[in-house]
Parts: sequence; structure tokens; C-alpha cells
Amino acid sequence: MRKGSIPGSKGRVRPLRLYGDRGLGMPCEEVTEFDADLAELVEDMFASMYASGGVGLAANQIGVPLRVFVYDCPDDEDVRHLGHLVNPRLVTADGVTVRGPEGCLSVPGLEAPTERFDRAVVEGFTVTGDPVRVEGTGFFGRCLQHECDHLDGGLYLDRLTGFRRRLAMRAVRRIAP
Repeated sequence: MRKGSIPGSKGRVRPLRLYGDRGLGMPCEEVTEFDADLAELVEDMFASMYASGGVGLAANQIGVPLRVFVYDCPDDEDVRHLGHLVNPRLVTADGVTVRGPEGCLSVPGLEAPTERFDRAVVEGFTVTGDPVRVEGTGFFGRCLQHECDHLDGGLYLDRLTGFRRRLAMRAVRRIAP
């Protein structure tokens, strides 16, 4: 991603992988090459996220099994957080547990109340290999946890239990291709 350019403006929109795609359930591989291909992937991820109306997108959601995600997400005070993380690691998830509505571009049309911690800290790298630490609270903290789950092969649906899970899975079966 070039300095000064709008994220995704040079990227191409890639098709999203939907619930049931085996790649969504597999842990992603570490990035080992911080090169032009990685920068292009990040650009494509931003373009794909924006085209789908999301606030975050993990690489495996467009069929690339690498530990990369992008975000353009507000927090609860409506402060915009824009960026990407390569080889992210969730180092802290703490604070109060909040059950809030959560959706996913890979499970379109469905939202379910999902428990998450109110605060998350993620460490990783930029596309150029520079270390970065991102802290989020509220909705942005939820986003960071959600995207880290994707890279570990999980979906927010996996966090649901009991009646909420049964209800969500029933809805997924109705909308799944």
C-alpha cells in the first residue's frame, strides 16, 4: 500500500468465501515475504471489504490462507480506526464481557448476539514488516477479536451456545447456498 493513497483504491474486488467453505475453518499460515504481492493482497482486501460494506476482512475470507486482516471500523465513540495487520497475535482481550450484535461478511444477512471482551490488544506487522500494536475498545475491540478468530479458523457462530446457537444455525441453513 503506497503512502498517501486511499486504501483499496488500487485493489481489485475478490469474491468472498461464504459459510461452509472449508478454507474458513482452517488456521491461516504466517506471512514470510513482505513484498509487492503482500501489498497487493492488502489493497485487494480493502477493496473487497469496502465493496461488501464490511468493517473488517481476513485474508481467508477471500480464499488466501495467510495471517492478514484489514479494518476500517469505528469504536463506541465513533472514532475511525483504519489499518491492516500482518501476522497478528491477540495479546490481550479483557475488560467487561459484552454481548452485542455481531455479523460477518462470510455469513451474509445474519447477525447474532455474541459475547466478547470490551478491550483487545493485537500485535503484528505492517506490509513493510514494521512492528505495530493496535488497541481497541467497544465495537473496534470486537472487530479485532473477530478478525483474529477468522485467522485461527473460527467464525463468530462458533462462540454461540445453547438457544442462540440453535437459532443462528437454523437461520444459516435457510440462507446458505
